[in-house]
Amino acid sequence: MRILVIEDEKRIADFLSRGLESAGYAVDVAHDGQAGLDLLHQTDYDLLVLDLNLPDMDGLDVLEKVRNRKVSPPVLILSARNAVDDRVKGLELGADDYLVKPFAFVELLARVRALLRRGQPIPERLQVGDLVLDCIRRKVTRSGHPIELAPKEFSILEYMMRNPGRPLSRTMIVEHVWDMDYDGLTNIVDVYIRHLRTKIDENTTTRLIHTVRGIGYMLDLPERAAEKAAEM
Repeated sequence: MRILVIEDEKRIADFLSRGLESAGYAVDVAHDGQAGLDLLHQTDYDLLVLDLNLPDMDGLDVLEKVRNRKVSPPVLILSARNAVDDRVKGLELGADDYLVKPFAFVELLARVRALLRRGQPIPERLQVGDLVLDCIRRKVTRSGHPIELAPKEFSILEYMMRNPGRPLSRTMIVEHVWDMDYDGLTNIVDVYIRHLRTKIDENTTTRLIHTVRGIGYMLDLPERAAEKAAEM
């Protein structure tokens, strides 16, 4: 999941970026409205966190421009404006939620997760064979046994389980999970896939994570993975 934060105060923007990244999200930050709109035109985001007091334009103007697009992400307004009229206007203009500063990060994270669930017409519980991923509680089990995953490991596995049987390139994985472009040199995806294989596939005869030669990786049951490989 990729989130765009439009926030002009660097201290708050850094705090949000670090917190959301530690929760497993990829985060881009813009410090003014126009820079944020430019990023929205370049990238598909799953959520926008929007401050209203921006240096170049009112955040509500940014919101209107976002909502005028054919496809726009859920929007969480994060603002020091705490008057009822401000909150009502923001929601009427199309914001999905409104959180007043100062705020507790745990509450913001809960609202982020709620909005992402609302925007995703995808099951909250993913399963491939005996591997189960609970998207809400962020827990993973295999054959009923819990598996502890680091945030980035969880994000990669969730991405793969949302696309079972689909070969995913290293570029696709990096751009979905990390806030960076794949430069063709880094082996970061291979390292994390190796970690996931150790935790998920090592103690079983049914391997779920498969290498797709010349492309990247795929998660599926062995028999279906073999059929896919034969078709390619």
